[in-house]
Amino acid sequence: MKLSQFKYKLPPELIALYPSPNRDESRLMVVDKKSGKIEHKVFRDLIDYLEEDDLLVFNNTKVFPARLYGNKEKTGAEIEVFLLRELNREQRLWDVLVDPARKIRIGNKLYFGEDDILVAEVIDNTTSRGRTLRFLYDGTYEEFKETLYKLGETPLPKFINRPVEPEDGERYQTIFAKHEGAVAAPTAGLHFSRELMKRFEIRGINFAEITLHVGLGNFRSVDVEDLTKHKMDSERIMITENNAELINNTRDKRKRICAVGTTVVRTLESSVSTTGFVKEFDGWTNKFIFPPYEFRVPDMMVSNFHLPYSTLLMMVAAFGGYHLVFEAYEVAVKEKYRFGTYGDAMLIK
Repeated sequence: MKLSQFKYKLPPELIALYPSPNRDESRLMVVDKKSGKIEHKVFRDLIDYLEEDDLLVFNNTKVFPARLYGNKEKTGAEIEVFLLRELNREQRLWDVLVDPARKIRIGNKLYFGEDDILVAEVIDNTTSRGRTLRFLYDGTYEEFKETLYKLGETPLPKFINRPVEPEDGERYQTIFAKHEGAVAAPTAGLHFSRELMKRFEIRGINFAEITLHVGLGNFRSVDVEDLTKHKMDSERIMITENNAELINNTRDKRKRICAVGTTVVRTLESSVSTTGFVKEFDGWTNKFIFPPYEFRVPDMMVSNFHLPYSTLLMMVAAFGGYHLVFEAYEVAVKEKYRFGTYGDAMLIK
């Protein structure tokens, strides 16, 4: 398939700038792959589409405050630094993106916070936008991390075009967030509330968790028309033995596996064996899923409404069928569903 096939007209006012007041009160569009039927519900109605011993699989990654604002030595120019991943704990080395990139060279120093509480030196120029920074800090590792995170801001995607507010700290995390390492939230999980989880539990629906530390690859634009030539950024994934067993037992019982979000789908499909069972896994994936693709693990999928040309939209189209998904998106625009990270949800079953 071609990149140009993933274009659709999204009125800017449909991109959600704020989440719904309560997590489980977003709208939910239900799309039936077999019949092509489209229904309009509220998110908490998801429970009506699951049965006893079905399995919901969540991503338990935790977002850290990855966006920092600093000043360049001598000129004082404001520089945005986006922390991607920690490379070396002892040496305080981090992979980062900087903006504007053209102004930053190896050897430049950047200053952060009041009284320049934190200083970083650019030590590597890996790509046109990427850099490696060494943070210069005398205290313990714990004190350094605390200072770094105090200066950092919740990394809302740029398409949420407003200043970050204190509430975003809590609302841009799922209720399952445990393992720190993501620079973006696994957005489908944001719709689940503790009350709704309790109702699932009472209904006898099971839960499993995987970890995929969401990187900026999710938002990186696809620059090639031929999708087979696009390379995804690698992201760290983990599936414990216990969770792999839960997933495989559900398959054995011929019950359904519902993946909550594109990150869960990528993780499951990256760790499935030739026999169709999920293996314990701790490593990296750069799997790029686009139509046509035969899914081995999930039977159902919860997802948000994604932006045009995004790799997330491509995966949803692979799961639901290209034509049906684009028909559903057309309906979503007409019915004024909310799009993006803080938007409404879709269940494909």
